[in-house]
Amino acid sequence: MGAAANGSSRLRTTRARLSLVGDANLPVGELFDRLARIRPQRRLMTEFGVDASSLTFAEAAERGARWSSSFRRALAPGDRVVLALPNGYSQFLASVAVCRAGGIAVPVNSRMRPAEVDHIIDDSQAKLVIRDEGELVAGDDDPPAVAPRADDVAAIFYSSGTTGKPLGAQLTHQSLTGLVRLLTLYPARERGGEAVTGLPVAHISGFSLLVLMAGLGIPVCLLRRFNPIHALDAIEQRRATMFIGVPAMYRIMVEAGAESRDLRSVRLWASGADAMPAELARRFQAMGATFRLPFSARPLSAASFIDGYGTVECAGAAAIRLSPPGPISRRPLAIARPGCTLRVLDENGEPLRRGNIGELAVKSRAVMRGYVGQPEATRDVMTPEGWLKTGDLARRSRLGFVEFVGRKKDIIKHGGYSVYAVEVERVLEMHPEILEAAVIGVHHEQKGEVPVAVLRRRSESTLCEEELRGWLEERLADYKVPQQFRFVEELPRNGTDKVRKGELVRLFV
Repeated sequence: MGAAANGSSRLRTTRARLSLVGDANLPVGELFDRLARIRPQRRLMTEFGVDASSLTFAEAAERGARWSSSFRRALAPGDRVVLALPNGYSQFLASVAVCRAGGIAVPVNSRMRPAEVDHIIDDSQAKLVIRDEGELVAGDDDPPAVAPRADDVAAIFYSSGTTGKPLGAQLTHQSLTGLVRLLTLYPARERGGEAVTGLPVAHISGFSLLVLMAGLGIPVCLLRRFNPIHALDAIEQRRATMFIGVPAMYRIMVEAGAESRDLRSVRLWASGADAMPAELARRFQAMGATFRLPFSARPLSAASFIDGYGTVECAGAAAIRLSPPGPISRRPLAIARPGCTLRVLDENGEPLRRGNIGELAVKSRAVMRGYVGQPEATRDVMTPEGWLKTGDLARRSRLGFVEFVGRKKDIIKHGGYSVYAVEVERVLEMHPEILEAAVIGVHHEQKGEVPVAVLRRRSESTLCEEELRGWLEERLADYKVPQQFRFVEELPRNGTDKVRKGELVRLFV
């Protein structure tokens, strides 16, 4: 009887996997419904800490369905729901539940200030706002998931924009789940171990990572708030095989004593949101081990490292650089992820020959539908042919790889977060005693870059740094607040009266 039952279970699992692989459209709301048929009792996630919690795929599917039942009573198809929840797996599961009920999820970074959240609520025209996990109520029934089209909007992710206000990128169901069908074919014998991460769920990199891990069937150990000691403890105690973070996290873990820990269980380190220094990647590769000698703890080789490049507008990583065990290239060469095409364009939007520097453009089914209520901003970054202009500078090598050269946009990469200088400048200039603000990024050993500000005050002003910092902390997320201020009589300008920001760096040396 037992053998027959096992055979029947395997047959159902195989049918469920083949059904998913053969379906061109996997709505976000059906993610756990479908995956729970393939691996119902497999552990999906654990949240690290004193109040650690775990879920299997079946438990996640049931909880999401119950939350979805409650959402359905409050929503009409296409209604937006702002999820201003603490960072954690509940925020991800609630986003899936909103989609299952036919709504559009708008996850919000828990580090945002009330004024920033209020802008997102107004801009997205949210029908419902969830601010506490206690508001996620289980319904009494379990209706089937609403069936949207693949190109319907599933979620809106906000990031700072060049207009000075956060812009909402509308991502479709195929944007967020397009790779899941293929991921379910990942060999079961390779699914051992666990991935540790501290990425924020409301950031596209953290959200897409959870989709990726669920598709692969690799359990995730999630740090609700990144702490380097906790991250190293989680890797060491749980013998994790993967860690996914941003360069700033890796820098902080080194300072927290990573090289004195036993991290040999890690076979793959991964990073995104900012360029990973080759030397830092090399140090962590040496701490892990892809292979070990049989019956020995001695590593046979170093770990691998994956560095991802992407934006919220292309639903996460559009290109990856894989550094296998061995020498790491000092030149950041990358290839497009499956389903993405990369081009390097000149100022007229025409493709450049290999070796020439231009703006990197991405085309794929994952690219956003556009910014919420911002047709002009959308046209600025999207061509009529569907190419997304990233604002980053790159060149193609002879072998077709992409080498990233720098940023075209005025963006500061602070600890993995994108800080648009113009947004901070606009807020600074709202202060009654500030005449003009110029925000730039300066190098920081841990964070990569940090924002700093050069300001012109009114002549009678006695405004001090401490007072200004307190004023900003009420209006901006902490990672956007400049860490240093300089007050000047005049700002250096060029012939068209634009501030020469390059000359401001010397004020902070």
